[in-house]
Amino acid sequence: MIRKLLTGNAAAAWGARLAKVDYVPAFPITPQTEIIETIAHWIDIGQMDCRMVTMESEHSMITAAGAAAATGVRVFTATSSQGFLYGMEMIYTVAGWRTPFVLVNVSRALSAPITLEPDHNDVLAARDSGFLQIHCATCQEVLDSVLLAYRLGENERVRLPVIVNLDGFYLSFTREPVKIPDEKNVKEFLPPYDPGETHFRAGDPISQGVVVLGGSQYSYFRYETHYASLNALGVFEEISKEYEEVSGRSYQPVEAYRVEDAEIVFFMIGSFATKAKDAVDRLRKVGCKVGLLRPLLLRPFPVKPIIRALAGKKGVAVIDQNLSLGKGGVLHAELSSALYGATDSTPVLVSFIGGLGGRDITREEFYEMVAVTRKASETGEIPPPRLLYTAEELMRMKGLQSIARVARQKGGGKS
Repeated sequence: MIRKLLTGNAAAAWGARLAKVDYVPAFPITPQTEIIETIAHWIDIGQMDCRMVTMESEHSMITAAGAAAATGVRVFTATSSQGFLYGMEMIYTVAGWRTPFVLVNVSRALSAPITLEPDHNDVLAARDSGFLQIHCATCQEVLDSVLLAYRLGENERVRLPVIVNLDGFYLSFTREPVKIPDEKNVKEFLPPYDPGETHFRAGDPISQGVVVLGGSQYSYFRYETHYASLNALGVFEEISKEYEEVSGRSYQPVEAYRVEDAEIVFFMIGSFATKAKDAVDRLRKVGCKVGLLRPLLLRPFPVKPIIRALAGKKGVAVIDQNLSLGKGGVLHAELSSALYGATDSTPVLVSFIGGLGGRDITREEFYEMVAVTRKASETGEIPPPRLLYTAEELMRMKGLQSIARVARQKGGGKS
């Protein structure tokens, strides 16, 4: 095992390299491009025995990934933001084909307006597609999750594609110490893909296709995919134990940090969870019983571990780095549905929307969220969803709006 300073993008590329992928259909988009550039360089100098093809769009890229996986080879690809949405038709389609491959998504906020900064609206748009989703908080998790994703998706009880998600810029271009497993240990954990009956050989012709089905058959196929996704929870726990044996690192569907005796719990995904851990430690030093619960698996949604972890808690501050327009935070809705009727003492859930377009979530805002959630748990009065925004920021935005309004009025007068 060696230790290197790697960006999140480089860690994703290392995951593909260690997995010994056979085929990489690719299309560049910021902030994902470094992943395919790194893999292309390794192929060029002979460090990866793999075929890479640059496609003309993300739609073609995901189509090619699914088609290649349907022939029984191990496939890797990556995208981000608008590119992810451009391929959304095929995101749903290839999941229905039950073709396991890994797609790394480097989260970036969606247009309009255009931004290069991250939030999670791109990847959460695919939560109903059939793709499994693993969400990373560190560069080490990115590398490990790619390897775990192949074992998970290729398992005969699952056979589904997997998205490994990391935050653009906050992880994609941030260097962290990453332990790179030995190839021998990886091969022990992740042997060559055994596709079973799924293969493409000239000497053994077999036909695979997608047919038009009516209601009964269609419903059956969709439920089969749903059950396969649910199977992934148990499979993930099994393979995580095996991965710990070869790497020394353990992963669970949900990370619980100082939750056992906590009264107030942060609930969130992504790299900002590392800032939440720091806030938890600092609050603990002044006597506040606070913890963090972070789903690594978002699909399938790990309902039972979450219910167990939050049993008896007073309040949960749900932090969404996304916004479902007209409804609120996606994680808040997911958690509310999971906890509804689960226990006699469901904690108060308070919704916070933060980090949109890469806006930072400050230490002081974590402290304030605890105070607001504690008050809600004591009074029973739950505030509406709150956008994490300072008074100074709001005044500045309103000032810019006023300037723009005056400019438009003057422009209209001149015309």
